[in-house]
Amino acid sequence: MTQRINLMSAVGAPYRVWAQMARIAMDSQMVIGYRVAGMMGMMAQSPGEPFRMVAEKQAAASESMFAVAQAASRGASADRMMSAALRPYGKRTRANSRRLTSRG
Repeated sequence: MTQRINLMSAVGAPYRVWAQMARIAMDSQMVIGYRVAGMMGMMAQSPGEPFRMVAEKQAAASESMFAVAQAASRGASADRMMSAALRPYGKRTRANSRRLTSRG
């Protein structure tokens, strides 16, 4: 019987955080490209997109700070705290990338 191994649990904590950051970086490139194209009038953009760009960063920052504080209060390791801090940003960049690429 073969057992399926989760890559992230197999390679270790530093690589888990690295993978999170790499995913955020890739999704961010897509989001920035689509938003710049929308601001330049090269593609359709919803009227609320510029406001969304600012508001989502404020919300992600506060969620991130709360997540780090919560992880620290539970005695989490540094890599788990970093992962908790990145999660709100990753969630938003992934959602934005999906939303913008499906419209493009």
